[in-house]
Amino acid sequence: MYKFKSIVLLLAGAVLASCGSKSGTDTTTAAPAEAQSMVKDAASYDPARGEGKWTAEMLKMGETIDVTMAGGGQKIQSVKCASCHKLTNEKLVGPGWKGVTERRKAEWIMNFITNPDPMIDKDPEVQAQLEICLVRMPNQNLTDDEARQVLEFMRQNDGAK
Repeated sequence: MYKFKSIVLLLAGAVLASCGSKSGTDTTTAAPAEAQSMVKDAASYDPARGEGKWTAEMLKMGETIDVTMAGGGQKIQSVKCASCHKLTNEKLVGPGWKGVTERRKAEWIMNFITNPDPMIDKDPEVQAQLEICLVRMPNQNLTDDEARQVLEFMRQNDGAK
């Protein structure tokens, strides 16, 4: 807790120090191109799809579960996900997985699994969840196939047939 308070105080001091003085000189500068780009990106963010390459057209999922794919996803979940996520709706470190495929579109889930940092930075609901969980989801560096297997396991966990 002491370390956290120290970091907050240090950051607050840095912000105050960067505010400039009241010497009468104009210290205003144009925003860097990167900052302008971030504002533009945030404005064009699609909360239903998320941030990343996955679109609904890319994800051709059948009505029924691919049990082989779901089995692979279960193995990945047990190694890379289970230490933070329960399969119920209970929070562990991160939120529980139960019902996630009913609350989120498949492309959003795939984009979050494969591209968590930009999603955390842009998605208001993820940011609200971060305030509850207090830990950012790390990028597990899953391949597209592995992420798709995890999604299929999530569908199975939610009771899709």
